[in-house]
Amino acid sequence: MAAHCRNIKPARIAAVTAAILVLAGAAAFYYHADSASGLMPRCAFHYLTGYQCPGCGFQRALHALLHGDIAAAWSYNPFAFFAVPAAAALIIIEANRHRWPRLHARCVHPLVISAIFIAITAFWIGRNCP
Repeated sequence: MAAHCRNIKPARIAAVTAAILVLAGAAAFYYHADSASGLMPRCAFHYLTGYQCPGCGFQRALHALLHGDIAAAWSYNPFAFFAVPAAAALIIIEANRHRWPRLHARCVHPLVISAIFIAITAFWIGRNCP
């Protein structure tokens, strides 16, 4: 094995691999998923109760965002505009927990986790109220 290959850290390889997989998944979703086709999975909670869960419309919202249709994405699930960047930030922070220990400790603090849970619950209740 060449000397330069031994210096590549496994975490870096995992991060690059994850990024490639996310981009490949986004490309496949962009080109092959059609929200109007009925092939996307249905929400079991909505099917059983008639109420929308916090994730209802999330796939259609992501599909609309990938196609640049912001208004449609907002109408499907406005929480996607907040959840996707927040999840991406948390994934990056978690992947760099040893590099940014104080930031990681703040992001996984019970108050932050509770605030996220409260925001999701409030959205869930709010979207089902007339």
